[in-house]
Amino acid sequence: MLVDNIALTIKAGAGGNGAATFLQDGMTAKGGPDGGDGGRGGDIYFQGSTDITDLRQFRFQKELRAEDGVNGKRKNLTGRMGKNITISLPLGTRITDLETGKIFEIVNKDVTYCFAHGGKGGRGNEALKTSTNQTPKIAEMGEEGEEKKLFLELHLIAEIGLIGLPNAGKSSLLTVLTNATPLIGSYPFTTLEPNIGMLEKHPIADIPGLIEGASKGKGLGITFLKHIEKTKILVHCVALTDDDPQESYDTIRSEFNTFNPVLLTKPEVIILTKTDLVKIEIIKQYTRQFSTNGRTVLCCSIYNEEEITAVKKVLTSLITQAN
Repeated sequence: MLVDNIALTIKAGAGGNGAATFLQDGMTAKGGPDGGDGGRGGDIYFQGSTDITDLRQFRFQKELRAEDGVNGKRKNLTGRMGKNITISLPLGTRITDLETGKIFEIVNKDVTYCFAHGGKGGRGNEALKTSTNQTPKIAEMGEEGEEKKLFLELHLIAEIGLIGLPNAGKSSLLTVLTNATPLIGSYPFTTLEPNIGMLEKHPIADIPGLIEGASKGKGLGITFLKHIEKTKILVHCVALTDDDPQESYDTIRSEFNTFNPVLLTKPEVIILTKTDLVKIEIIKQYTRQFSTNGRTVLCCSIYNEEEITAVKKVLTSLITQAN
């Protein structure tokens, strides 16, 4: 099960308390202040990841807390800093601070982002000495770490999105175009969460099958429609084995119009799939029918290497132009 939105409370570590101690050893019965400072509390960082399942770790864990700093000790020993926490989040995760309304998006897997700073450690009494008070008997308490209530929502970052009705051949196509290994079956809704593969250096996502009424929550609902919004090119798979391939195509376009009409303006490639299961007359008929208005139409069987090569060439060319 893909977890693509989660409410999460994060709390950085508190700073350790300073120590209020005085030097005592074999040579000195009552010396001056020697209390060390408390350690700083741990920070909480987020870092981008290509694993779209990384939000699953918070399915049952709703709170994340970094380690507190250690209290200062005698002999001017500073307490150890609390350990920082770095959490991997899928690229495209949108983070909303529920208190301020600020939104941040994870877009780089090579950069860590600090979202909650640990509290400063309190000063020990040795650091609190002044010219008028050489023997302070108190020390500072450590500061609390930052606490934030966040809402994390995944919006996939894929340059190419494979769309279409259930059982349109999207997963099979993804398998032959990329190195992805999605679950494949001869029945609807085999794909229950997006799969991502790489077409050369371009991420391509197999979006789970949509049905009529998806924009209103039917079938897999709008759960995955939002993952199409960031794609640069849509590859609309239409199975020629459907009773009415044109109706199959129109159904998805209608759902786009209801959910977000901007989706209709994205560059689109129509791929007529399962050509090995129908007669040549059917292939020619729907190729002509879908080719109107200058649309790019390709025919494809996953068992035809020449057709797969043609698909790769067209998609690579289009995404290069889009970038």
